[in-house]
Amino acid sequence: MGVGELLLVGVVILLGLCGVLVPGVPGSWLVWAAVLWWALKDPQPVSWGVLVGATVVLFLSQVVRWVLPPRRLRASGATPRMGVYAGAGAFLGFVLIPVLGAIPGFMAGIYLHERLRLGRHGEAMASLRTAMRSGGSSVLTELFTCLLIMGAWLGAVIWG
Repeated sequence: MGVGELLLVGVVILLGLCGVLVPGVPGSWLVWAAVLWWALKDPQPVSWGVLVGATVVLFLSQVVRWVLPPRRLRASGATPRMGVYAGAGAFLGFVLIPVLGAIPGFMAGIYLHERLRLGRHGEAMASLRTAMRSGGSSVLTELFTCLLIMGAWLGAVIWG
């Protein structure tokens, strides 16, 4: 697979990551489809292993999301800007503290947005708790899964 095609796969994965934060966009399925495209174009054992792992992890995240409360983020006052802060925080956390940093990064992004919007620590913490109870945990689960898949793909492309 050439560099141009790898970049296109990476762009589709990034679109899928952004799609996780936008209601109604099948972000996780875009990420999975990009990995499928890569595995079909570059049929190596490592690419098939990443595809199988991505499929299993995506299935498990869907099971976890069914157990969590349904998304009601709009009712809790969540805005698209909050999603941008949460997504950027999760991505930075994932890079700075490999893998597990996405979870505190996601919550730190929401906290930072609310702290800037509301101005007080107590109100920002209350808003963070409300957002996480209203479906933020479901978004975090899906985003974390897509970040894991992206990391596995990137690792296989660089070192595989």
